[in-house]
Amino acid sequence: MNVVIGILLSVSLTVSGAPAMASEWGCEVLLCAASSNPSWRGVASCHPPMKRLISAMKKPGFDWPTCPAAGTGSPGFERYAACPKGYQVGSRQDRNGFGREQNLCVKTVNMCQGRTHGFYNSDRQQSCIQTVSISRPLKSEPYFFDIKNETSGQTERHWFELHK
Repeated sequence: MNVVIGILLSVSLTVSGAPAMASEWGCEVLLCAASSNPSWRGVASCHPPMKRLISAMKKPGFDWPTCPAAGTGSPGFERYAACPKGYQVGSRQDRNGFGREQNLCVKTVNMCQGRTHGFYNSDRQQSCIQTVSISRPLKSEPYFFDIKNETSGQTERHWFELHK
């Protein structure tokens, strides 16, 4: 978090001497989005730029405000969280057999394992193997900015949400 504060302080110094521009709003959005404890919702000064962002996102032709001084562009977005242990990412198939969005977690299970009903033929054994699926969990904070730590050279990912 100290790195983010340092980067954003340098950004605010760069922006504060210039007239209000779109990049200033982008830097405000970046600063607020990178706030993690508390999140931007717990910082009163973040409410106006973030509410402006949420409103702007609903309009046609929306472009993310950026903060060139911080070296970031538009944020990334990952809707889904990782699947629970033992599951793999899968997708529902449409009526043409094509997978769409990877919105399922799937695993193959042997439904007959542990049952002893005599000898099984191969058809019986195949009917024991079933694919189980569950809806893939959604991330509570699906948006992220990757911000480079100038001291270490490492890139840090800062997750945030924009629910109204």
